[in-house]
Amino acid sequence: MKLPPLLVYSVLRLLAFLVPLGILWFFFPIFREFWWLAALFAALIGISISLLFLRAPLAGASTEIYRRRQNRQRDEASDEEAEDSADPTA
Repeated sequence: MKLPPLLVYSVLRLLAFLVPLGILWFFFPIFREFWWLAALFAALIGISISLLFLRAPLAGASTEIYRRRQNRQRDEASDEEAEDSADPTA
């Protein structure tokens, strides 16, 4: 079973934040007191990891979102098409 690309990318992004946050809390006692600083550093590290290593999952998630939007736009009739197909006797 293949997982949806958006789910894979979301989980990897969360891990890219939570793993550095856990490491900062457990191995550096000062960050237990200044939790907001640990969260800030973990966010910066997570963004860096994401930019460096998560390009392929991001591309897959973006492609999936684009396909879904194109299918939705194709399925919905435009206003002009609805007016043209309306019954003129009504």
